Amino acid sequence: MGEQGFAAQERTAVLERMGREHFDILIIGGGITGAGIALDAADRGLKTALVEMQDFAAGTSSRSTKLVHGGLRYLKQFEVKMVAEVGKERAIVFENGPHVTIPERMLLPFHQGGTFNAFTTSIGLLVYDFLAGVKRSERRCMLDIQTTLEREPLLKREGLRGSGSYVEYRTDDARLTIEVMKEAVTRGALAVNYAKADKLLYDSGRISGASVTDRVTGKPYEIRASLVINAAGPWVDTLREMDRSKEGKVLRLTKGIHLVFDAGRFPLQQAVYFDTPDGRMVFAIPRDGKTYAGTTDTVYEGDTAHPRMTAEDRAYVLQAINGMFPDVKLTVTDVESSWAGVRPLIYEDGKSPSEISRKDEIWESRSGLITIAGGKLTGYRKMSELVVDRAVRELGRLHGQSFRACRTRHIPISGGSVGGSAGWDAFVSKQAIAGAALGLPPETARAWAVRYGSNVERLFAIATQSMKNATETEAALPVEVRVPLLYAMEQEMTVTPSDFFIRRTGALFFQIDEVKRWKQAVIAWMSEHAGWSAEQERQYTTELDAYLYEAVTPVEIEAEPGATKVI
Repeated sequence: MGEQGFAAQERTAVLERMGREHFDILIIGGGITGAGIALDAADRGLKTALVEMQDFAAGTSSRSTKLVHGGLRYLKQFEVKMVAEVGKERAIVFENGPHVTIPERMLLPFHQGGTFNAFTTSIGLLVYDFLAGVKRSERRCMLDIQTTLEREPLLKREGLRGSGSYVEYRTDDARLTIEVMKEAVTRGALAVNYAKADKLLYDSGRISGASVTDRVTGKPYEIRASLVINAAGPWVDTLREMDRSKEGKVLRLTKGIHLVFDAGRFPLQQAVYFDTPDGRMVFAIPRDGKTYAGTTDTVYEGDTAHPRMTAEDRAYVLQAINGMFPDVKLTVTDVESSWAGVRPLIYEDGKSPSEISRKDEIWESRSGLITIAGGKLTGYRKMSELVVDRAVRELGRLHGQSFRACRTRHIPISGGSVGGSAGWDAFVSKQAIAGAALGLPPETARAWAVRYGSNVERLFAIATQSMKNATETEAALPVEVRVPLLYAMEQEMTVTPSDFFIRRTGALFFQIDEVKRWKQAVIAWMSEHAGWSAEQERQYTTELDAYLYEAVTPVEIEAEPGATKVI
């Protein structure tokens, strides 16, 4: 992928190049915000480096509600500007990557005595449509009781008065992040995961780079840049402490969890956004034969890298589901998988977690460290544009450099060259036929086209080669697992089995039985392909087993364990 390379085996070469050269900007943080900044900066011609201490998207960017949503909930807080901004950004995200973003009708039921009624729902959705610039085909409609129950028969009938229907956009948050990162690399950025910034470097009091350790090999590197961007999400205050500039506004982390059920136990026909007795809102969303629901919103002070579901979190979401869908009668034994994530919010004194604003802010310290804090998945592109605008102004002031204006509004992300949303269905059909012609099961070819977009041709090429020349270890894996795994290692810097099963495929959340079935064969294949030591293989196996255990087992609040380190 370009001369830089984005294969797991090229990490060392990328880090060595980072250590040799001088960059216009060094971005610390490989979530959606860092990826967006890297893409915008590289496209404008800035010499760009990015380091991430875990895997790309391993923090908040793989642990969200997996919606690129227009911010309807922010109307309750009268955040009109935010609704207008994120609503318009949502359409751009969709057009630039239809393979990772899917429009989905959402039902907003209202019951007697609930937070909403017909009038407030109708007005709220009308204002939302107007502010967010929603296209005609996706605008809200109001439904009577009978139509509401036809759309979703599982809804609580007692006190039901009707519903509003509007469109949200479902996304694969981790794949959105990796596709943005791949596009940044294609345009000249250097990016590497499992590379931790241990120390910030200074020149006459001005920040000039970072000392970075490769967490796979233990080798240190010094990376120099004219500007350093702190896009570390939940860790931005950690970097500000290293910079001795943590003052004024600070982050407050809140935790949200989601539970996953088999559709056989929770056969939701369509996505529902509903209120709970305590006034919070919860999503329940069908996806790929499963239904997931969440989220909680509690202040979090545990291990930032390793948030866990507690029994209390699980009980809250189950109670919310059973309250709105009384016939399903879900219990803890029905939870197939779960995930927990933290939201880095800008702290406002006296406000509860649900009231704290999700808006983003850019701060610059005396040393010149630029920090982007807060924000939302949906607004990543606009946030990135504002950060890079600031960086460009600063580089002009420091060195007289000039760069072109932002163009990301019209740049498809990696895999997004499918003719926009208008061409998406035809693209998928065409690729399903093309894959079948190569001897692949049509449903596999279609699934790959949906997940990988225009990059599916690369998977077809790998499949053709692999079906001819599979080694014994490779042959132990079916083509449906083997080809995405090889692609993930060669094109998506996949280092560990957890990277593959959690962030490159989402399988640990939505196909947990398949992970258990194929984990040993995948580990054996990765070990052979990457030349792991026995200790590395043991460590990565332990790490994946821990994630499988934690997906269904709550943690005691007092005993939050530390994250498994990467070796």
